[in-house]
Amino acid sequence: MKKVLFATLLSAASLSHADVVVENPYARAVPPGQMNSAAFMMLKNTDSAPVALIAAKSDVAKSVELHNHINEEGVMRMRQVKEITIPANGMTNLQPGGYHVMFIGLNTDLPEGKNVDVTLQFSDNSSQTVTLPVKKVMAGMKHHQHKH
Repeated sequence: MKKVLFATLLSAASLSHADVVVENPYARAVPPGQMNSAAFMMLKNTDSAPVALIAAKSDVAKSVELHNHINEEGVMRMRQVKEITIPANGMTNLQPGGYHVMFIGLNTDLPEGKNVDVTLQFSDNSSQTVTLPVKKVMAGMKHHQHKH
């Protein structure tokens, strides 16, 4: 009986997930032949515990990674990050020049007006698939160096 009760409690605990609301998601339009792009959005955590975006997946690219821009000795550089924290009852903005989801090795062109699906995976074992419209994004990421 104790094993059944423990399994039931464990299942109930694993079903309690942070509630992340995705607002204004979009992917960067790129010219034909461009191999990389990025996705941006506002992540709102309506739960009383922090949660982190830990991975993203999409068929649009060979690899999908979480990235951030950092200022390293006056030069903006892009770095892969393990997670992007969304504070309890707070929000984190994924935007050009900051945190973003990086599409590396595009499998298809991303012209303005197209839609792409991305599945976001969170630290509480929840996931959410979001449809991103592809939009033109003005400058801001042209002069960076990519380094892992």
